[in-house]
Amino acid sequence: MCGIAGIFNYGNSPTLISEPVLRAMTAEIAHRGPDDDGIYISPDRKIGFGFRRLAIIDLSPAGHQPMSNRLNSKHPDGDIWIVFNGEIYNHRELRAELEQKGYRYQGRSDTETILYAYQEWGIECIKKFYGMFGMAIWDARKEELYLIRDRIGIKPVYYTFQHGALFFASEIKALLKHPSISKALNLQGLSDYLSLLTTLPGETMFKGIFKLEAGHYARIDKHGELQKVKYWDLTHETESFPQEKFYIESFCIDNIRRLLRDSIRLRMMSDVPFGVLLSGGIDSSMNVALMSELMSRPVETFTVGFKDLEKYNELQYARQIAKEFQTNHHEILLTEQDAIDFLPKMVWHQDEPNADPVCVPLYFVSKLARESGTIVVQVGEGSDEEFSGYVHYLREWRYYHYCYSLLPDALKHLLYYAVRKVKGDTLPTEYARRASENDVPFYGGAVSFTEEMKKSLLTDSFRRKVHSSGRLAERCFADLKRLLPDARSEEYLRKMIYAEFKGRLAELLLMRVDKMSMAVSVEARVPFLDHRLVEFAFRIPQQLKIKHGEPKYILKKAAEGILPHNIIYRKKQGFAAPSSEWLRNGKLSQIAEARILGSGLMNKYLFSKKYIKHLFEAHRGGKRGYGAQLWTLLVLAEWYAQHFENASLKPED
Repeated sequence: MCGIAGIFNYGNSPTLISEPVLRAMTAEIAHRGPDDDGIYISPDRKIGFGFRRLAIIDLSPAGHQPMSNRLNSKHPDGDIWIVFNGEIYNHRELRAELEQKGYRYQGRSDTETILYAYQEWGIECIKKFYGMFGMAIWDARKEELYLIRDRIGIKPVYYTFQHGALFFASEIKALLKHPSISKALNLQGLSDYLSLLTTLPGETMFKGIFKLEAGHYARIDKHGELQKVKYWDLTHETESFPQEKFYIESFCIDNIRRLLRDSIRLRMMSDVPFGVLLSGGIDSSMNVALMSELMSRPVETFTVGFKDLEKYNELQYARQIAKEFQTNHHEILLTEQDAIDFLPKMVWHQDEPNADPVCVPLYFVSKLARESGTIVVQVGEGSDEEFSGYVHYLREWRYYHYCYSLLPDALKHLLYYAVRKVKGDTLPTEYARRASENDVPFYGGAVSFTEEMKKSLLTDSFRRKVHSSGRLAERCFADLKRLLPDARSEEYLRKMIYAEFKGRLAELLLMRVDKMSMAVSVEARVPFLDHRLVEFAFRIPQQLKIKHGEPKYILKKAAEGILPHNIIYRKKQGFAAPSSEWLRNGKLSQIAEARILGSGLMNKYLFSKKYIKHLFEAHRGGKRGYGAQLWTLLVLAEWYAQHFENASLKPED
């Protein structure tokens, strides 16, 4: 795992690329790679690559980047160059194939295999890779640059076109260190963030700065023309089975176990110590159980909890799993003050920002792993999206069924006005609004401010400038219908899962994992998001994902005989942070109110102060729970302060 940055100077500006500037860009993301750094500038100064290394595979200098294909090129310095962040878990198998074709190697790194795979098969080589990655490949033979993001979006790649050049990096902060890069607030991105806790795929909160979408690569030619290509989708089938088999429980159970076991085995590839972030839920517990089958020493496990807020803790279940599988277990307990002190640093590392309060415990448990000497961890993200583990999927389906399927169009407007009068800006009102306006029924699994609430929060002038945040799901539903032109595309649960993978999972949940783990130089691997398992799970019908009212039914059946029964079938708690409690009764409540109402965003007449004060009063009084909305505004206010009120601000380590 590493940090990358670079410049493609297709406009031939004489001043855009220099070693000091590239080093400044990579120094800003040194936390992603504290073990080594490197710079490459082409003789014609068209390309400048920068790199920070977190050494995981082949710790020797042979893994140094930027790396070229010089051993297998007629050009003495090589004519293909790469900077690569991530892991290719099947690189040994690919290496054997390439060595049979005559390719010579200088070391054992997966980066070298990517280079020669590209040299042999071209850009189509990425379809052979099992792994997570954000990378750039410069092909000097064609004067073309490729930016590539992995299938699911575990690793980010950001880019911007300015001053006749393309700039790219693993994090936005590296881009902003270049003196030629300007920044401005993206109002549409801000509106989307308020609803979805992050921005839509491809977009950021900075105008003109973009993020490559999951499962895409971008080709930039010598004239600076960009062509984006989707090379993977959930409907792909790396392993082909007849669709009728997916209605058989035993078939699904056997293959889930097989694929997850293989995924965990592949993600144990490491030359440094590794372990598991353990919550005590079914996902991380499966990681521990299946990893322990393959190890002769105890698995290192790491758990986080909260002092004085027992209802947010899953410590007893994590301890049960640690005892059951005889792990070497580590724990840390957090306080409200820990969160308060961490807030500026959290937002600085996020870049975008990210309004998921789980960023707080995720950072501290990753830090615990690093301080314990563990550099690589496996995490449980992705399982809930794959196997329908969220309770809100059932709720969303029911609202869709009643508001869209059963209710005649003539009554939808009447329902909306009636519900709004009685319920105010609640979720039922939002569902009724969507039905009455023929809006897309599903926005995403994590919605902070609904469009109904935004009518009170945002000024009229701001609202007139932006579009509904439901346009991502609308686009996803249409894409799925094209990809699956049969009855499967009409399964509402499948539609929701498809939209969740494109939006919430890739741009919110996986970005919190990447940013918070890399903040402390820890590599997080995600076994449930092996693309073969994702593809397989997507083909399982909804009646096996939610059965008898039981979410995640088929995964729970697959876990039987591997995990204790009470771990599998306990009520889902979820990895959470007590931000709502802190914002109701804690010291953070006063800090947040002062920070939000004093933000420069208020002075730009974007928000209603009156409505924000109402949110605080109602939340503190217990009339309504507005913790998610207040946390969203707090993170936004801190982000705006760092980037637009004090551009030199960098939180202390």
